[in-house]
Amino acid sequence: MNDVPLILLDSTPDEESQTAPAPPGSAVDILARTLWGEARGEKVRGIEAVAALVMNRVKRAQDRGGRYWWGSSIQQVCLKPWQFSCWNQGDPNRPKLEKVTEKDRVFRVCLRVARRAAAGTLDDPTLGATHYHTQAVAPPWARGRNPSVIIGNHLFYNDVE
Repeated sequence: MNDVPLILLDSTPDEESQTAPAPPGSAVDILARTLWGEARGEKVRGIEAVAALVMNRVKRAQDRGGRYWWGSSIQQVCLKPWQFSCWNQGDPNRPKLEKVTEKDRVFRVCLRVARRAAAGTLDDPTLGATHYHTQAVAPPWARGRNPSVIIGNHLFYNDVE
């Protein structure tokens, strides 16, 4: 046998691994569903920004010994009650995000972004933000603060404890 790699003509291994379903409940699956639920109306940069925010929370927790009120893993951060509204009981997005599959084009984008985030290869366009909200709301915690960046319809903050 020779050492020439097999090349598939209809897809590359990278494309296949980036769009294959993630195991249910895995960090990539939960993050991709969070991204879809929170940012599916945004351009890719907006989806990446929400993923970076989740990773900033994970990093902050790890920097503090692995414990922080919002959790220390991707799953804990995404599923912490009242942090990402798409996961709240009664939120109309929750049944949708629980059922979405890789057949949905935007969910495939979210899977690719989630894989990059979980692998540590995603840039952080939020400048270290750990909090955000849409332009349509004005939460009390944001009063008197200036966003570190505005990406799409979201304002990101890197000065909230």
